[in-house]
Amino acid sequence: MAVTFTDLHTADGLKALEQHLSGKTYVSGDAISKDDIKVFASVPSKPGAEFPNAARWYDTVAAALASRFPGKAVGVNLPGGGAASSAAAAAPAAKDADEDDDDLDLFGDETEEDKKAADERAASKASSKKKESGKSSVLLDVKPWDDETDMKKLEEAVRSVQMEGLTWGASKLVPVGYGIKKLQIMLTIVDDLVSVDSLIEEHLTEEPINEYVQSCDIVAFNKI
Repeated sequence: MAVTFTDLHTADGLKALEQHLSGKTYVSGDAISKDDIKVFASVPSKPGAEFPNAARWYDTVAAALASRFPGKAVGVNLPGGGAASSAAAAAPAAKDADEDDDDLDLFGDETEEDKKAADERAASKASSKKKESGKSSVLLDVKPWDDETDMKKLEEAVRSVQMEGLTWGASKLVPVGYGIKKLQIMLTIVDDLVSVDSLIEEHLTEEPINEYVQSCDIVAFNKI
């Protein structure tokens, strides 16, 4: 159903527009349309702070028009009776643009440049997806030196290793024999960022962690 706005150069007219735009981004529908252009042409300037919905809509439409017409404006004068007459003159022009299929469509088909840019963006996104690294779930056995090793401190030392792409998971103590227990701990890694071998050789079995850790074994390694 068509919506009618009148006297958009006055406070009463802007009040009606403000109420209509409550909870909406555009005059009609979920995307900018010729309805917005026609109404925009009848509003002589950005509505004041007392009309927040209308002001937000005005900025949105103005930004869309600016992106379609990036050239720098130097200003023009339109003599003939102030804001009211200017608005009255603009409305028929907008109406004519809506009715004449040969007139400029501000939101018509993409230009060749637009299509090329869109294709390049799509290709870039596809390339980025291909480059995204997979993840792996690893189960690690961490063995202490003897039965006197403080297993709580051992686990704290293991979890103290932090790096990009490494996430520590659940853990438990598993009896080995002669009163000795080993730490069995899960971890998730981003394959391109973390090497389990390097994690063991350069961190878990090096100082100061090797005060508690004698050795580490990979029990399970599964791609996610």
